[in-house]
Formats: sequence, structure tokens, C-alpha cells
Amino acid sequence: MKNKDKGTAKSISIRSMNKFFQAVHVLKDLSLEVQAGEFLVLLGPSGCGKSTALRLIAGLESISSGELFIGETNVTNVLPKYRDIAMVFQSYALYPHKTVAENIGFPLKMAKTPKADIDTAVLAAAQQVELGDYLERFPGQLSGGQRQRVALARAIIRRPSVFLMDEPLSNLDAKLRGNMRAELKYMQSKLGVTMIYVTHDQIEAMTLAHRVAVLKDGTLQQLGTPKEVYSNPANLFVAGFMGSPPMNFISGAIDNESFTTKGVKLPLPGAPKSNQVTLGFRPEDCRIVKAGSGAMDAEVYTAELTGDQVLVTLQLHGSQIVSRMPKEFEIGDTQIAGIEVDARHLYLFDSESGLRITADSTR
Repeated sequence: MKNKDKGTAKSISIRSMNKFFQAVHVLKDLSLEVQAGEFLVLLGPSGCGKSTALRLIAGLESISSGELFIGETNVTNVLPKYRDIAMVFQSYALYPHKTVAENIGFPLKMAKTPKADIDTAVLAAAQQVELGDYLERFPGQLSGGQRQRVALARAIIRRPSVFLMDEPLSNLDAKLRGNMRAELKYMQSKLGVTMIYVTHDQIEAMTLAHRVAVLKDGTLQQLGTPKEVYSNPANLFVAGFMGSPPMNFISGAIDNESFTTKGVKLPLPGAPKSNQVTLGFRPEDCRIVKAGSGAMDAEVYTAELTGDQVLVTLQLHGSQIVSRMPKEFEIGDTQIAGIEVDARHLYLFDSESGLRITADSTR
């Protein structure tokens, strides 16, 4: 983040922000402190309130209660055009009849910037997103990734204090999304800008963010670095949402410091007695072994070679368990297999509240 533009980046302070649409409480007491130059990802399923939060920051929707600061300035009731924010939408929102150069330079033209200054700024912004050779083309002559970069360049050219991005890569194919993730991360680091990025894709959150804010039903569930949120989920929702494939869950009880359910008994020293718990473990923290030699036996459902690994799915009392195995692994015609779990990487949750239960044997 060492660059001459980092000084323009500003912090964002969201303080007990609420949003009602008539009787529907969409965003509930959201409080976040975003540092200047930070890349924060708002992550959650459709309808969780993440896009609403972005629109409130941008000023496109009014805040029902709470406060919003950009830098030291309270902008809760300030018009969008005075907030020094640039927003990039999922749809790119380019003018089809304007060239790439005209699209990029449009914000400066509207600000009545001298043409010579616009031309210089357009070339610099285009080169930053590697579109210097495409300035005379029209959006219809570009690929999806190139159109997205035009939208980014149009945001960059204003040198705003804050960038807001609402699922900007969701319209791209898988390969291009991967390329654009790398470009976005490099650009954000190079420019040192403050960026708030909305997505439902946890891979994007894991790879892009300095910190991730996980939302559900308008409420903040957990805030932390991608590693913290993945390795130490606060509740069942976060544990199941972060990770691809997601965490495995088995319902059971704790008795005599052991997790028990039908055909399964796992020692968990220090775990408190409970009649309703959920045991969790990641696909990479379990492996397939010969039936009878692991922590539990289950029925083999499918084995999928994805190239660099084999994902083996098993059925256990109505639950599906996924194990991530090496690419050389072959299951053959095995109907029943054992599952060995790494006792160092077990998670316990209260089945009713969903909250994490900590014990000496869990992380």
C-alpha cells in the first residue's frame, strides 16, 4: 500500500446503523470501523442486508437510525455527491454509445474539468487497469472482464476517499472471476484505497479481504481476518457459510466428556455435558479409512475428482459428510467406509442457540 495516493484514503465509522423498509427491519444495529486503506468484505447470503448497507454508505438510501462517518465527517444526512465515494455495480453501468475513453472520463467531464486534464487522467487510469490500447473501442467490442475494468477505471479517475463495490464479478465466468480477483487485490494494494466490497461468494471474501464482516438477517455475525473467521467461527452459521465444501456437522450429545450419537463416540476432554450439541469438522480435517478403523463408519455416496483432489461424500444418519482426499485416492466399489477425524480440529456448537462451545480439545 505504499503509494502517493494512499493519503486520500479515509476511514469509515458505522455506528448502530439501522434500516427499515416500512415494517421490515433490514439492517439491525450494524457497527463497523473500517481503517483507511483497508479492504473490507461484507459477506452473506442473498437478503442478509449487505447490499443495503453499501447503499446506506453511498447515500443511495437514507439511514433510519444511527450514524455514518467518513474520516472525521458525519455524513449521515449528506447527499451522495458530497461523500467523495465511487461505486462499482454488478451491471458495470457503461454508456454503450461512448468510447472507453469517454466512459472513463465522464465523471471529470461532469465536473467541468479541462479537456487536457481529462485526457491525461483517462490515460493514467486506463493504464492502471491495462486498457491503454482500448480507449477508442466501445463497450460492445469488449469482453466482460474488460468492461468491468472500464467501470473500475471510471471509479479510479475520481480519486475518491472510498470505493464501494456491489458484487462486481458475479456476471463473469469462473476463470475470469479468478483473474479479476487477482487484479482487484493488486489494484487495491497499489492504490492504497479504502474499499468495501459486497459478495455472497466466500472464496472472494477469503482471497480479497483484509477483514470479513459476515452478515445474516441484517445482523453482524462475526468480524475478523479471513483466517480468523474460517479457523474460529463464532457460530454454526459462520462455520457453515465459510468454506467450500462447507464444514461437516453431526448432531449429538456430550456425556462423560465424550460426543455421542448413533454409532459414534468421540472423546472430548473438558467438554461440558449437554443433550443438544452439534459437532463440526472441516473436509480437510478428516480422511477416509477402512470400515471399523476410524471414529465412525458411513455409507459412501459419491467420489468426485476435481483435478487436484477427490471429494468423497458419505451418508451418516441423514447427514452428509465430505472428506477432502488426495487426487490419487480411489474408493473403488466400497459401500461402507470409515471416517478418521483430526481431534485437534473439532468444533462444538450449541444446537439451539448455534453459538460456539469452547473446550480444551477444540480450537
